[in-house]
Amino acid sequence: MAHSTLYYSWSHRLGAWLLRGCSWLVLLFLILPILVIVPLSFNHEPFFSFTQGMLTFEPGAYSLRWYRQVFEDEAWLLSIKNSFIIGISATLIATVLGTCAAVGLARDEMPARRLITALLLSPMIVPVIITAAGMFIFFSDFGLSGNLLGVIVAHAVLGTPFVIITVTATLAGFDYSLVRAAQSLGARPMQVFFDVILPLIRPGVISGALFAFITSFDEVVVILFMAGPEQRTIPRQMFSGLREQINPSILAVATLLILMSIILLITLELLRRRSERMRSAQISE
Repeated sequence: MAHSTLYYSWSHRLGAWLLRGCSWLVLLFLILPILVIVPLSFNHEPFFSFTQGMLTFEPGAYSLRWYRQVFEDEAWLLSIKNSFIIGISATLIATVLGTCAAVGLARDEMPARRLITALLLSPMIVPVIITAAGMFIFFSDFGLSGNLLGVIVAHAVLGTPFVIITVTATLAGFDYSLVRAAQSLGARPMQVFFDVILPLIRPGVISGALFAFITSFDEVVVILFMAGPEQRTIPRQMFSGLREQINPSILAVATLLILMSIILLITLELLRRRSERMRSAQISE
């Protein structure tokens, strides 16, 4: 009996170590192609040389040359400015629309709830190239193609489904008795939303806003269709740089985007933990 228990313990421990090792290998396989960009962005040489099939990169060649070039180039500065203007504006629109839609769709009495949800989430399902082509044709009739407002609206359309999903997930454990209690005390619908509902779903709203911002900041296909020369964003500028002239400044921008993505992911994880704590406290009460 003791022998079988010991054998089970060792086999269980070995299986756990194998699973953990495979998980780390998969993680390295996925993340190494991204992380290799970081040291290359500090290379002083304008072009990468290969010796016997190996990329040469000497420790003495470290430099911030390409980072300085990014912040001294007018084209890059314009693309950075456009990315933040478009991203922030589209995020605000998507957050408001997505939150209102999620709150309405979370109610059981909402008619055709499943159909409406499917339609609102369709930008995530339909290939982006089809969505971009449809937006270009539709927005051209209203004069929104080739200007900043059209790009902002298009990115808001792409970001709204992410807000709906995150806010809907937060509302899954929402106690609607709090809403009925507030209404019984004479609170108006807007008061109920801002004083009762919004404080409890705020982590989900912020998470959805961050997802919408990342979606807008990374998007390139819609920009190719909708944007004019003055609405170039960072991904559009990187795409042009890769097609026209391979410049190491692209690697510097990519490194900055990786750093920003890491910060946003950490923020999302902190918001997720806070949302779980709030939900646990609500259930315990």
